[in-house]
Amino acid sequence: MNGSIRTDIKIGSKVMIVQKQDQSSGKLTEGIVKKILTNSPNHPHGIKVMLESGSVGRVKVIL
Repeated sequence: MNGSIRTDIKIGSKVMIVQKQDQSSGKLTEGIVKKILTNSPNHPHGIKVMLESGSVGRVKVIL
């Protein structure tokens, strides 16, 4: 599943995000969703989340 649909992402889900500073390289960061930051039901670049580590980025892959 990709991370562009908000209902696919639950708090506690394991995901891979791309952080703002990593968008050009495409480097992904793995973590557990702590908070969903995007309010709209979908987003073409991925739903923005905060991980338990404190990292913020857009979901690219739901594991």
